[in-house]
Amino acid sequence: MPYMLLIVEPVGQRQDRTEAEGRAVYDRMLRFAGELKEKGLLLGAESLASQSTAARVKVRGGQAAVLDGPFAEAKEMIGGFFLLDCATREEAIAIAARCPAAEWCTVEVRSLAPCYVS
Repeated sequence: MPYMLLIVEPVGQRQDRTEAEGRAVYDRMLRFAGELKEKGLLLGAESLASQSTAARVKVRGGQAAVLDGPFAEAKEMIGGFFLLDCATREEAIAIAARCPAAEWCTVEVRSLAPCYVS
């Protein structure tokens, strides 16, 4: 069953690191992804750019409105994700607990399902 681990990080956290610290963190995440891939659990993984270059789009009354980042009201942002193929929710949670990002962020575990399923 597919599960997504969403890396939820505080806005501005990346600016608090030196480049060397950021590269070290990124390398840990790449190694973690490699381990998951070797075990046949990883379907996909990506790091996302800061929300400063993001855009939010909504359509109301047939009109699209675009809000360019950064978003003043945001305290957290999705910094990346791992898409996994796990046998159970418990397995996905155990993997999230081993994710290096859980040391400095929150790792949210979500199963994939159609939007009409609660």
